[in-house]
Amino acid sequence: MHIGILQFELLVHDATSLKDKRRVVKSVKDKLHREHLVSVAEVAALDHHSLAVMGLAIVSNSTSYITQTLDRIAAKLKSLTTAELGSIQRDIISGTAINDSSPTAEPLWTSDEARL
Repeated sequence: MHIGILQFELLVHDATSLKDKRRVVKSVKDKLHREHLVSVAEVAALDHHSLAVMGLAIVSNSTSYITQTLDRIAAKLKSLTTAELGSIQRDIISGTAINDSSPTAEPLWTSDEARL
């Protein structure tokens, strides 16, 4: 399992209030989630009316898929007309997969929980 993380700043030059900034942030979040199936949240500078610090995560079994998706997202962010892309940072974290055939593997939930 691999997790791609993208942290980026959006500079919202035309925002004169938090409401203006939140409109832009919501639009960007919704578009990225809808088009790339990623999780997106504003993670810092919540009270600053012209700066949004955003975090994005994607999970896949393929690092090449994550890399390609993060590249497409970065290009899309650079072309925004409602905000300017500030700094951007990406990381890919790799974890070990659960081996279903391992005799020592613990179930993720009990059979009672699985029925819920």
